[in-house]
Amino acid sequence: MSKVHVKTGDTVQIMTGRDNGNKGKVLEVSPKEGKIIVEGQNIVTKHVKPRRQGEVGGIVKAEAPLYASKVLPVCPKCGKPTRVGHAVVDGKKVRVCKHCGAQF
Repeated sequence: MSKVHVKTGDTVQIMTGRDNGNKGKVLEVSPKEGKIIVEGQNIVTKHVKPRRQGEVGGIVKAEAPLYASKVLPVCPKCGKPTRVGHAVVDGKKVRVCKHCGAQF
């Protein structure tokens, strides 16, 4: 079992590739593969065949998964992309910003 440093619903900034510098919300996380899907980023075109009679095929644009190591979560307080730190608050382990120390 492998862990990923981002969760579904986090705002992340892409650090490498053609979408470098863009921000988006995490839609899906796949810890087994170490990949995530970010809303509106890493768009690819898929050729879709009609599966049923009357259904239309064609070229569809969709978000493709990218490796979680290529993104950094954005701190809601300071707005900077940051590495995730951990702290124990009231007996619970929480994620904290490495820049300003805010919980997220």
